[in-house]
Amino acid sequence: SPLKQATMASISVARSLARRATVSSSRREFSALLTPIEEFPGLPSTTPTPSKASSASVTALSSGLTVVSEDASTTSTISITYPKGGSADETVEEAGASLINRELSFKTGSGASSALILRAFEDAGATPFSSAGRTGATVGYTAAPDQAIDLVSLLGVECSFEKWDIRDAKSLAGVEIAEANSNAHVVLTESVFAAAFGGQSAMGRPYYSADASASAIESFRTRGYGLNGAVLAATGIADHAAFVAAVEEALSDAPAGNADAPASSTFVGGEARVSAPSTGYAHVALGFAGPTGPLGEVVKQCLSLQGAAGFASSGLVGVYGSSDGAGASGVVDTLCTALTTSVSADIVKRAKGLAKAQALFALDDGSQGLASAMTASVLETGSFSAADVAGAYDAVTDKDVNGAIAAMLKTGPAVAAVGDIAAVPYHGTVASRFS
Repeated sequence: SPLKQATMASISVARSLARRATVSSSRREFSALLTPIEEFPGLPSTTPTPSKASSASVTALSSGLTVVSEDASTTSTISITYPKGGSADETVEEAGASLINRELSFKTGSGASSALILRAFEDAGATPFSSAGRTGATVGYTAAPDQAIDLVSLLGVECSFEKWDIRDAKSLAGVEIAEANSNAHVVLTESVFAAAFGGQSAMGRPYYSADASASAIESFRTRGYGLNGAVLAATGIADHAAFVAAVEEALSDAPAGNADAPASSTFVGGEARVSAPSTGYAHVALGFAGPTGPLGEVVKQCLSLQGAAGFASSGLVGVYGSSDGAGASGVVDTLCTALTTSVSADIVKRAKGLAKAQALFALDDGSQGLASAMTASVLETGSFSAADVAGAYDAVTDKDVNGAIAAMLKTGPAVAAVGDIAAVPYHGTVASRFS
């Protein structure tokens, strides 16, 4: 009957609900006994470790190598910077050796082939890099913190200068030189250093050169790529003491180098002109012997706020600008005005803020940028901390800035001009603006 069918349906529903309740209860009881981590091993944490402020430590080793590390970065960059590995330390016969030796980074040496060295980086998920310039050279890599320490020994590989490696390095250097010579800003940079220090001086000779012989390349690397005086910077290192011990062991057979200080050059304040009328554009730079470090950066920002593009590099501070060929004389007037106009307290305040922000942003520009900033700080002051970096800019005063600019102008200008420069005044005319 309909009543009997309804009753049976109700009983069936009740039994089904009872079974579901039993299963649900059983599941709840099971979940209460096991945590999600126990039930699902390897489950990512829903409450990751909070970020913390970086803490840096510095240790000088008996080999002359200085080790600086910090503990907050989530990735590790480990680099060695050789202050005597730049072109400013080349002899006349070694011209181009700095660039070529940069291309020889991670090549065959210490019984290991280039393929084996690069495969070791690849297996660890690391990215090697190298750089060089006038005042130093750097080799390093970026990797996960748990892989970083095991690769340190690869930074100390002693190059064996195989003929095929030298051939390839020169070829790569040639490509880079061709690219540099086609870039007006790079040519202007080379020219202002030649004008400032003399075209035949170590600092004034072109960095972009590949004329060095195999023996000159080897002699330069032996002298410039030694641990004595170098700085090893590492980010994302939890235990500084253990890391230092590992570095000492890993680099025990690395070239020692010598205790000689990096080469120094004398500012002469001359002129360099590269004429290329077909470009239709003129690029002009005026450089002076100026301050380095935070004061140099603040002066650079002051000059930029005065209406010109400022620059500061390797003790050379100045301004540059560009225009079409016909307006080149006007560009020189603008640059001279920016240099000779008195710097107000408001300009100094703004410049300090800009320079300080730029320095602090560099600390947050990835682990490689942080390692570079740590190295620069250790080379200049012997220590590193973010607070000290900020404090160095805060300590710059109006008197410091105006005194530095006045001292700069007394040295006389180095004048560099590239492109359609027929309308660019010669050195004597420009120098008279500052006498």
